[in-house]
Amino acid sequence: MSAEIICVGTELLLGDILNSNSRYLARELADLGIAHYYQTVVGDNPDRIKKAIAIAVDRAEILIFTGGLGPTPDDLTVATIADFFKTPLSERPEIIADIEAKYARRGRKMTTSDRKQAQLPVGADILPNAKGSAPGIIWQPQANVTILTFPGVPTEMEQMWRTTAVPFLKSQGWGQATVCSRMLKFWGLREVELAEKVAEFLALENPTVAPYANWGEVKLRISARAATPEAARDLMAPVEEKLRHIAGEDCFGADEDTLATVVGQLLRDRGQTLAVAESCTGGGLGHMLTEVPGSSDYFLGGAIAYANAVKVALLGVDAGMLERQGAVSAEVAAAMAAGVRDKFDSDWGLSITGVAGPGGGTDSKPVGLVYIGVAGPGGQCHSEEYRFGSDRDREWIRHLSACSALDGLRRKLL
Repeated sequence: MSAEIICVGTELLLGDILNSNSRYLARELADLGIAHYYQTVVGDNPDRIKKAIAIAVDRAEILIFTGGLGPTPDDLTVATIADFFKTPLSERPEIIADIEAKYARRGRKMTTSDRKQAQLPVGADILPNAKGSAPGIIWQPQANVTILTFPGVPTEMEQMWRTTAVPFLKSQGWGQATVCSRMLKFWGLREVELAEKVAEFLALENPTVAPYANWGEVKLRISARAATPEAARDLMAPVEEKLRHIAGEDCFGADEDTLATVVGQLLRDRGQTLAVAESCTGGGLGHMLTEVPGSSDYFLGGAIAYANAVKVALLGVDAGMLERQGAVSAEVAAAMAAGVRDKFDSDWGLSITGVAGPGGGTDSKPVGLVYIGVAGPGGQCHSEEYRFGSDRDREWIRHLSACSALDGLRRKLL
């Protein structure tokens, strides 16, 4: 038994609207233990919607539609589904009454176009919409095919899913198992390197393990199917333990953890504080740190020392060093870290200086060259060189720089 999600809307194909509905429904189907192998996005075109249905009915028993419900001419979903199954539409008086009542509360009157929303296939049940005017349908037009339709508005769709669709699916015997997932997160190695280390786990069937990579962060998703969430977690736990052991310090957390939250918790546990000095990242590191609620417990502040004069005047970097080594150097990164630590009287100082591009690079100091400095308690100071690649864009280099700075501090705190 499997489900397919079909999202209708030309605006989705054009990228004008983020398709958050498919993500929501995919997670909900996993929670119900309903297999889900395909998603389709199709524009507001009856012929193409019919082609999507023809493909879906051959590979899924539950077809979940979002979008294309409403009073406008491009709201074609229900009529097209009915036409595909050669079923006439009929106007439902209870829907008319519901729309009239909702509009009356808003001081509006129902138009002729609004009546279109009450046209449902003969034999289909109403999937009520408490928030909006357009209802959905629950319909079994033929053996082994169940259709559910929802508006594209996420708040309406989610409420309709929770209150009506989920109870219906469970009443039909679906949703008797669950699929739970755990996402382990890694920094400091490539996806292929991690995959090679954990290759034996990638062949597991239940739980399964799959690698992902996004913006420099590598992930391993562990998923298990079981009768209850507790049983699924019991299946995943030993696998997670082994994966963490193999990865060591490269694994920085799981699920909602970020490098900033992990570093923050380590600082909080130690009762220590942090200040940052940034050049090429322009405040990006401080932004990551202050996105964490309660970060004022350990993060004192930062300096955006973009110009050399600011590095000298604010952070106490030696002007002669800047002249000899250049702003992008290991020596300057270390001096910046020590300077911001002393300036803010923090336990730790963290600095970033580099060439983010797209211009400004040279043969000896190309775009993507970044130095990160760490100054800790007791006066110790250290810097590391990173080469993120001259073919990377500016935002990518700045992001990798800030994350690598947090990761470097995390490893020292450990």
